[in-house]
Amino acid sequence: MKHSQALPATSVVLRVLIVLNWAFGALILAMLAASLGAPGWIWRALHVGAAAGDPRVAGAMRALMVLGIAGVPFGHVVFTRLLKIVESVRAGEPFTVDNAGRLRTIAWALLGLQVLHGVGGAIVSRLAARGVPLRGGHFQVGGWLAILLLFVLAQVFLEGTRMREDLEGTV
Repeated sequence: MKHSQALPATSVVLRVLIVLNWAFGALILAMLAASLGAPGWIWRALHVGAAAGDPRVAGAMRALMVLGIAGVPFGHVVFTRLLKIVESVRAGEPFTVDNAGRLRTIAWALLGLQVLHGVGGAIVSRLAARGVPLRGGHFQVGGWLAILLLFVLAQVFLEGTRMREDLEGTV
């Protein structure tokens, strides 16, 4: 079966994203360590300014870093499962029980990321109220809709797999 160049390109992009995800996690971990070992430097680099003198602000900034680190495994799950789905499509076997499970796993991982985003948004709002120049953390309907869509799509893949197996059994 001949495919467009989109699948090989997607495969390459996903492999790059897997590496970048871990690299960004390592950088955030380094920032967290720096915030403990050389707090003045890291707060200046992050443009937190005088507010970093408040221990609650420093703690909140570190909490944001921990949330960023916690998001790395979720990102890894999303990228690796998606890569497996792309590989199965390239092999001509997209409608499998495994892919239905992968889509469901991706949905759960995205749900985890959305929860982290919500917690981070609450922290950002509190920091902004203390004069820390941060933005973001707004509720995003699109992320929640994507999660619902993935749960439904996982079920569609599962039903499609069952239908194909039934059809193959009757032929």
